[in-house]
Amino acid sequence: MMNEQQLKETIRTIPDFPSEGILFRDITTLVKNPEAYESLISTIADALRPLDVDIVIGPEARGFVIGSAVAYALHAGFVLARKPGKLPCEVNKIEYGLEYGTDCLEIHKDAIQPGQRVAIVDDLLATGGTARAAAQLVTDVGATVVCAAFAIELTDLNGREKLDTCPVFAAIKY
Repeated sequence: MMNEQQLKETIRTIPDFPSEGILFRDITTLVKNPEAYESLISTIADALRPLDVDIVIGPEARGFVIGSAVAYALHAGFVLARKPGKLPCEVNKIEYGLEYGTDCLEIHKDAIQPGQRVAIVDDLLATGGTARAAAQLVTDVGATVVCAAFAIELTDLNGREKLDTCPVFAAIKY
């Protein structure tokens, strides 16, 4: 299994994307590497395993890539948190602020049941807005967020502060 430094070495860093001054951490180079992808999923699943997770919720779109694999490893269910208009049945939704505007996440109303233990799993924790919105969708139905887990955390952006008392795990930190 690869350690954090070895995983970092599989991530491509692209300067000035999507705008000047940003260092974009591209996980597509990690997930195309079978050993790195397996190590990442195992690392996150191992961190979550003691928490008795019933459901993993993954925000669109890279949360699907990481979250569904983690759910499989945990023998848990997987819930897709989608952008508006992508789910065919009745939904719960939440709008949340971004650095330059707002966004929205939706889940099916019957996707998560009261009392279930839920882990939020995504590729990146930056400012924390998406994870906070996902957590609100979970708690609004009476379920419990037991952890928010990420492939990468950009620590200087303080995203974990938006998750209040929710435990946070990141396999890789920059």
